[in-house]
Amino acid sequence: MSSVRRHNITIPKLTPAMLAEWKEVPAAVASDCLGRAQAMAADISPLHPSMRIVAQARTVDCMAADNSALHAAIGICEPGEVLICNAQGYTNNAIFGGLMTRAATDAKVAGLVIDGSVRDSEEIVEAGFPCYSRGVVPRGPHKGFGGVIDGPIACGGVSVSPGDLIIGDADGVTVVPFAIVEQTLEAAKAILAKEARALASLAEGGSLAEVYGVPEITLID
Repeated sequence: MSSVRRHNITIPKLTPAMLAEWKEVPAAVASDCLGRAQAMAADISPLHPSMRIVAQARTVDCMAADNSALHAAIGICEPGEVLICNAQGYTNNAIFGGLMTRAATDAKVAGLVIDGSVRDSEEIVEAGFPCYSRGVVPRGPHKGFGGVIDGPIACGGVSVSPGDLIIGDADGVTVVPFAIVEQTLEAAKAILAKEARALASLAEGGSLAEVYGVPEITLID
């Protein structure tokens, strides 16, 4: 059996007040603030549209079809952190299911985002555990091939480091690098304020073109 390795690092922390402010920011707005980037692939979707994640990342790099590292990560994940797992995009074996959901909820894990598959999806939804995955399949995992915890990974086509802020909602998942969390929040507030002005303009009979400066229509012969 191969061992699960873990990087010896200190994960930077955001304040509860900062995380609370981010709860008002949709994943789409966060992505807009980051050059319309940092959004995971469309295939990484919530098991239920009501699911929501606003938490810092704990990263896991698994071997394809093997959940050894994910099991180990649940055991060391701090309350309020979200597990971000690179399962190599392999979807024919689920590496997370109902029993692991129970373990994760008992550990107060904030959720799971996995570039791979899960199973026992009804149990996960009924438990109220936020879970975003590339697929759902009944076939279970293997164990014993190792993996790495707390290192930089790729998930859904986006680079994720431990401590990065994860925003997940019905649209999908956006990753905000830790180093620019504060400035991105200020940009998000500006976008939300502009959207509020747009709604007010529409309510008064105005148009989105007036708010966003859409070019006028030019007639052609």
